[in-house]
Amino acid sequence: MNYISSKLAVVKPSASMAVSQAAKALVAQGVDVIDLGLGEPDFPTPRHIIDAAHQAALSGQTLYTAALGTPELRKAVASKFHRENGFLVPPDQIIVSNGAKQIIFNALMATLESGDEAILPAPYFVSYPEMVKLLGGVPVMPQCSAADGFRLTARMLEAAITPRTKWLFLNMPGNPSGATYSVDELKALGAVLARHPHVLILSDEIYEHILFDGRRFVSFAQACPELFERSLIVNGVSKAYAMTGWRVGYAAGPPPMIKAMATVQSQSVTSVCAMAQAGALAALEGPQDEVRRFRAAFEERRNLVVEAVAGIPALSLAPPEGAFYAFIGCADLIGRRTPTGATLVDDVAVAKYLLDDAHVAAVPGAAYGLSPYFRISTATSESILTEAMRRIATAVALLSEPE
Repeated sequence: MNYISSKLAVVKPSASMAVSQAAKALVAQGVDVIDLGLGEPDFPTPRHIIDAAHQAALSGQTLYTAALGTPELRKAVASKFHRENGFLVPPDQIIVSNGAKQIIFNALMATLESGDEAILPAPYFVSYPEMVKLLGGVPVMPQCSAADGFRLTARMLEAAITPRTKWLFLNMPGNPSGATYSVDELKALGAVLARHPHVLILSDEIYEHILFDGRRFVSFAQACPELFERSLIVNGVSKAYAMTGWRVGYAAGPPPMIKAMATVQSQSVTSVCAMAQAGALAALEGPQDEVRRFRAAFEERRNLVVEAVAGIPALSLAPPEGAFYAFIGCADLIGRRTPTGATLVDDVAVAKYLLDDAHVAAVPGAAYGLSPYFRISTATSESILTEAMRRIATAVALLSEPE
């Protein structure tokens, strides 16, 4: 008997999770592996957030909440958007879900018809195309080169839009590239979108607080307020507040879309854990000192990796503008031979070589729709990153030039 739905046949498991699982399998065999596959802060959740969730549990906040989220948290999210991102939205246009990924899933479930297209600029977050395919959509993946800073240009967007386009996805700072968009760049995209009123915009801004070199974040809703009535602004507490396991994401959007997403949520997970919502409320309304400390640490780690890659011939890395990843170019490794005689035919083979021989877990660029690259997470200590880069340098030096 076949238990698996045909819908799932086109969907691949998370590549970053698969790499991490492969690393854990080697660790279980006694191998000293440095796992840089998953993007997850290594800092503990700030204590005042934990205390707020604890007190919520002690005070009896242990029951279901409204599908949209608690009124207190939705009000805090609306205040955050006004205070930090410069746009006004009422709390009833806010939804709270089990992480930003569920926000995106709910939105696609609520809006996609079979054959609808979603423009996903590559390199993209690994789950975007798989969610689109699972829900009957068709990913359209224009490739954004390093020469363009891994950013979608207005010309590329215009070329990608068709009558079947339902969504444009933006992710800034981007995973895996760390790319950001200026106000002018967003306005240029907005001018294209204004000519195509059938296109919805999803702006994934989960890494907004992790920006480097003095950059200031600009939300899509702030740059293009005239398009807000067909935009979904996605965010959450996972990355900025070291709360990945708490699973609290949130979004703002037009009333019909938020209402439809709430229907999806009420018939699937019901609501987000009440205590986790109390923790998220404390994160948004409490002191932000730790957020600034985390950002500074991520920038130092970024600098360490950029400097290390600069010292490794055949690898390339422009300094990421935000997030906590390094999307490392490895075109010059393709065709080289490993010490065992195997040829590195693509970036999947490069990542496998790094795991098997250098014992460093990285995700191949193919998982993000752009090759030849590999992504490492820089959300770990400087000592671990230093050792990882030493191992990568040694492994590269052992490769033979193609014959």
